[in-house]
Amino acid sequence: MLKRFFILSSLVLIIALAACGQETPLPTPTTLPTLPPTITNTVQPTETVTPTSTPTEVPTAIPTATPTATPTPVVYGPKDFPAGVNPLTGLQVADPAILNRRPVAVKINIVPRTTNRPPWGISFADIVYDYYHNAGYNRFHAIFYGSNAELVGPIRSARLLDNELVRMYQSVFAYGFADQNINSRILNSEYANRLVLEGQRADCPPTSQTPLCRYEPAGSDFLLGSTQAITEYARNKGITTQGMDLTGMYFTGQPASGGLPGQQLYVRSSGDEYTRWDYDASSGKYLRFQDNVYDQGQGEDYAPLLDRLNNQQITTENVVVLFVRHEYFRPPPGEIVDILLSGTGKAYAFRDGQVYEVTWNRANINTVLSLTFADGSPFPFKPGKTWYQVVGQTSTFKQPLPGSWRFQFVIP
Repeated sequence: MLKRFFILSSLVLIIALAACGQETPLPTPTTLPTLPPTITNTVQPTETVTPTSTPTEVPTAIPTATPTATPTPVVYGPKDFPAGVNPLTGLQVADPAILNRRPVAVKINIVPRTTNRPPWGISFADIVYDYYHNAGYNRFHAIFYGSNAELVGPIRSARLLDNELVRMYQSVFAYGFADQNINSRILNSEYANRLVLEGQRADCPPTSQTPLCRYEPAGSDFLLGSTQAITEYARNKGITTQGMDLTGMYFTGQPASGGLPGQQLYVRSSGDEYTRWDYDASSGKYLRFQDNVYDQGQGEDYAPLLDRLNNQQITTENVVVLFVRHEYFRPPPGEIVDILLSGTGKAYAFRDGQVYEVTWNRANINTVLSLTFADGSPFPFKPGKTWYQVVGQTSTFKQPLPGSWRFQFVIP
């Protein structure tokens, strides 16, 4: 039986233990290589790939892309979105009433792979931040606004970056406790009334009274939630959209000129945490593949990352690799990493099988993240979902195959 805790700010917290693992040594930095004009071997949606060798990279600098003035049929943002258009996706929603709420952010863990995969509901998120937690592992901060997930999870503990993301997207945040140093910062924040944690233990499905529930309480005992139930719970607590502004992103159906081939990208945090995205031209989306074995030198192995709600592979229209300063709030063992996502920084944006060097921008504490070109003009996101892969400023990148980019996470 789990111990019950008293409610803090009308909530009872349940401790979720951070995942642990081993991190493999990281390579020395390289510069970005020149890409040939095409890629000749695109991975299909259902294929599992095990790389057998890595070709020699020829380093060179990446040219900075320049946007074009080519007119497009539909352009939304960065301000004055029409009624019914989701400012986080640039898409018209079926029912505009769904946008009359705060976004719902949920902390999701997919480690260990034998129990926590597939996750629930993450394919319904508008925006996902995938970033390093500790001990060689990442977790997801998933943001739902234009659609709901009947179940979402497994829900686990928060980290310091969540504190900033909740402010940026002005969301209601569901998580499963945290280290006392992190929890103190979150619980004493100006948005503390928008936190949703487990109170009375309840079996699934979730309700507006108990928006978080226990799945297989006698077994895996996962903590799950419903984004609709979380929304109703927040409304019952008097949470409104007063003062909320989610504008800032810019969407067009037409990609900018000047991009380089970007049909595939890898992001590796450790030998037990690595990711691949493959562009599928037939759908215009990137397909998510996830580590399938602990790579201890024998080579990486990938499997499609599925959503347990619909058994579909997770996809996105945009993948953005953000280079962000990482600092140790507390060094290993028991590390806590502070990710300083404020101001501006370098990024690489992938859409429509192309990659662009851009700048990420967070103008102030409550501003949605945006991307710009070197001349200050906005980068056009493709209408649809966006996944942000957050890596350290000194992380490296190279070219394992033509049109393919490999990012290796490094903490300074």
